[in-house]
Amino acid sequence: MTSVLFVCVHNAGRSQMAAAFLTHLAGDRVEVRSAGSQPADQVNPAAIAAMAEVGIDIAAEIPKVLTTAAVESSDVVITMGCGDTCPVFPGKRYLDWALDDPAGQGLEAVRPIRDEIERRVKGLIDELA
Repeated sequence: MTSVLFVCVHNAGRSQMAAAFLTHLAGDRVEVRSAGSQPADQVNPAAIAAMAEVGIDIAAEIPKVLTTAAVESSDVVITMGCGDTCPVFPGKRYLDWALDDPAGQGLEAVRPIRDEIERRVKGLIDELA
């Protein structure tokens, strides 16, 4: 089974939405993780609301700290603006998704980020198949 790790700075918005979409769309075909280099105290309320609009509940998720072990045990590592804080290991596939940071943004600003994440996740599933 392919393992995918989504990483952003706070693990409160982009990486949480991406992980939720991949889990929702790929089911048990892919192992999904998310983490942040500087995790926030809670998931962004606007991200929770934006995902609820498309029928995906991430309200119970908790931001997690990025660990070397999480990277080592993943086949694909997708970074979203965490810069040089993400450890790099040989033999892993790395993708960097340049996405606006939803931190401090309202629902109107988060919706297009959510939709772009969904589009990219669907493309990723096609690549992994």
